[in-house]
Amino acid sequence: MFKVDLNCDMGESFGAYRMGRDEEILNYVSSANIACGFHAGDPSTMRNTVKLALEKNVGIGAHPGFQDVVGFGRREISLTPKEINDLVLYQIGALSAFVKAEGGKLAHVKPHGALYNMAAKNAALSDAIAEAVYQVDPELILFGLAGSELIKSGEKIGLHTASEVFSDRTYQQDGSLTSRKEADALITDPKLAVGQVLKMVREHKVKTIQGTDFSIRADTVCIHGDGKHAVEMAQYISAALEQSGVKIGRIRL
Repeated sequence: MFKVDLNCDMGESFGAYRMGRDEEILNYVSSANIACGFHAGDPSTMRNTVKLALEKNVGIGAHPGFQDVVGFGRREISLTPKEINDLVLYQIGALSAFVKAEGGKLAHVKPHGALYNMAAKNAALSDAIAEAVYQVDPELILFGLAGSELIKSGEKIGLHTASEVFSDRTYQQDGSLTSRKEADALITDPKLAVGQVLKMVREHKVKTIQGTDFSIRADTVCIHGDGKHAVEMAQYISAALEQSGVKIGRIRL
């Protein structure tokens, strides 16, 4: 029996916008990465998303990013490792407070956007992120790109890690994600997304845009919640996984 966590980035809005869509997506995923107010989100949105996740019994994770609402956290910002540590520590603390207030427990941390991609290759930045997570709670699970420096940093400091793969992004032959600046960065066809997910989960391989297979570990699969057809994609992937004998469930220690 194959098993995998299915996660989605959520709370990436302001006020009531997109809350209905997030609530529907929560029916199909097992973990939610909730924006912490820097790249998106606000206090009320954070709290409301936490409440929805608890109602659906979905694992709750902090989704810290760069302080860049205009760029949605997808633009690289040059910060020192100390500044990165402070940035991440601050955001985890903010979301953790809402989770505690609602009677829940924070389960994981997954960096967002440019911060995530930079940490995948930069050991100093990934160490700073892992240290921040460990300082908040050594029992938190650190989500990072499969095979990345972030996973290595988490393991080095003693954190539980989850190697993440993407249902709706294409891969380069070195295992990195294709830049969003490229035309072929996104997968919008649900059938192609499912095919990629099944190959990663069942065969531990992903087909790169260069046509080669890259070995990959898939503990958790990301579905982006900001896509035009995010709900349909989540529903389709969830159903296809279960029909293929893959059980969807949150990562438990």
